[in-house]
Amino acid sequence: TLYVSVNERDGLGDALPPDYLPSVRPGGLSGSPYAYIGKNPDPEWAARAPAGKVAASITPDVLFQAHSAPTGLVFYTGSNFPAEYRGDAFVSLHGSWNAGAPTGYKVVRVHFQNGKPLNAYENFATGFWNGMSPAGQPAKVWGRPVGLAVARDGSLLVADDVANVIWRIAYTGR
Repeated sequence: TLYVSVNERDGLGDALPPDYLPSVRPGGLSGSPYAYIGKNPDPEWAARAPAGKVAASITPDVLFQAHSAPTGLVFYTGSNFPAEYRGDAFVSLHGSWNAGAPTGYKVVRVHFQNGKPLNAYENFATGFWNGMSPAGQPAKVWGRPVGLAVARDGSLLVADDVANVIWRIAYTGR
């Protein structure tokens, strides 16, 4: 099954629409730009939708907080991390630029079971910002994870386009 990370549109407020991780299905329709999160009509575009497009929209498999900006996706195929990581997905959340409360700036792990996501994720690598920003102010960040890869040794590589480095995350048994 093919999965992608989707960085949704802006302009509907801090809570909408969420970014997401969908499976790509033959003939499937994400809804964009006419709908979001499945069959929810987009207030600006739904009236322009061809007949049946909003109703045919598929709900994404995993939702991320709005404005998280998922930019990278990789499935863990290595053997450095514990066995329960194999087959799970890592997603880099590049971070918000225009949300009232900053979000993102981390790498998350999406749990998969029997080849399907469990519609949940957990923080995997954080610390790219301190989590504190004055209300209405952009986050002051040390890094923004953007791309991901699994190295031959099973470690996770995280490209950071603010610090201009590639971070290597390896499991050491602790």
